[in-house]
Amino acid sequence: MSYEFFISRRYMRAKRKQVFVSIITFISIFGIFLGVAALIIVLAVMNGFEEDLRTKILGIRSHIEVTTNMYGPMKNYPAIRQEIDKEPGVVASTPFIYTEAMMRNQNGVTGVIIRGMDTQSSPKVINLGKVREGSIEHLNKIPANVLKDMPAEDKNLTGIVIGKEMARNMGLFLHDPITIISPAGGIATPMGMVPRMKKFIVVGIYESGFYEYDSKLAFLSIKSCQEFLEMGDTVSGLDIVVQDIYKADVIARNIQGKLGFPFFAQNWMQMNKNLFSALKLEKRVMFIILSLIVLVAAFNIISALIMIVMEKNKDIAILKSMGATATTIMKIFIYQGLIVGVVGTFFGCIAGLTIALNLQKISLLVEKLFNFKILPGDVYYLSELPSKVNYSDVVVIVIGTLTICFLSTIYPARRASKLDPAEALRYE
Repeated sequence: MSYEFFISRRYMRAKRKQVFVSIITFISIFGIFLGVAALIIVLAVMNGFEEDLRTKILGIRSHIEVTTNMYGPMKNYPAIRQEIDKEPGVVASTPFIYTEAMMRNQNGVTGVIIRGMDTQSSPKVINLGKVREGSIEHLNKIPANVLKDMPAEDKNLTGIVIGKEMARNMGLFLHDPITIISPAGGIATPMGMVPRMKKFIVVGIYESGFYEYDSKLAFLSIKSCQEFLEMGDTVSGLDIVVQDIYKADVIARNIQGKLGFPFFAQNWMQMNKNLFSALKLEKRVMFIILSLIVLVAAFNIISALIMIVMEKNKDIAILKSMGATATTIMKIFIYQGLIVGVVGTFFGCIAGLTIALNLQKISLLVEKLFNFKILPGDVYYLSELPSKVNYSDVVVIVIGTLTICFLSTIYPARRASKLDPAEALRYE
């Protein structure tokens, strides 16, 4: 142990007349501890939000969508699928039909987004989460044991799969009938154009964990959707899943170049650009705001060191008269500031990582104790508080905090190193 480090440790121990200096030193350590812990926890929550949203969005939505944009439905889609499946990086593809409609039953009317899906190929591309009741396979054919209990007029109906929140809001249960009303391509009657209406049977209730999907998105089989909308053998587009989601933009450009006009390939980053851009911006803003806690602690370090320099004028003069150089004196006070920084950062890291890694358990305990929901599902995209520790963020926080602590020691240390021994000892 160098004697500079030994002296700096001795200066950390308060004498009776230096209690105020020690209190400021303790406040500095606590400020750094609080800033580091808060940064780790908040960034872990932001990372968790981003990953959870991405997982849930990319469960229902594909990595890439290929459509014909404003040029109507996609024709000859099996041949287009074969071309897309040959593209390197593509795992699977499936056709889909997209339309907006109204859903009606005896309990009321609500807006709904209808997606036609191919039950054979879609499980390789999209993930509905948990199917709470029924089965996706029943979209193609309702089981005979279910049909036998239905009225005669409902025995020829096809199935529909709805979200858990939609079922709750509309008071729907498995095998209940519902009516879908589509304003697209109305039917001409003597009374004018009327929207298309068709009855369906609820054959499945899913839960994706994403409130927006669970309350608005319903699925029909491709064949049922084509018949309902009178689309013939066409679809709205193709959903594609790739091996590496971060290469989806490159693969989308390659597909676009291969298919050419009038096809349009859009990747998940473009489809959800506003949401993920807002999350990144919020993460940066939170980092800057919480870094101010560390800066306040750094100013406390400066204050404490300046007061210690004023208290130790005689000691510094004696050290200099014994041969200590200006660099040695600087090291003593730099070490003292760094001890404060290292201690605060170390315990802040331990506290921050402990809370961040157990945040869901802690949030559940808080909800249980105080009997309230931190993230209500009908208000926020997510119903649980997610957390993901990105250790590269932790490294940046540690290095940044120690750098701020080091910089805060330079001015007091330089002031101490420039002390004139003769002036300090003149009246001693």
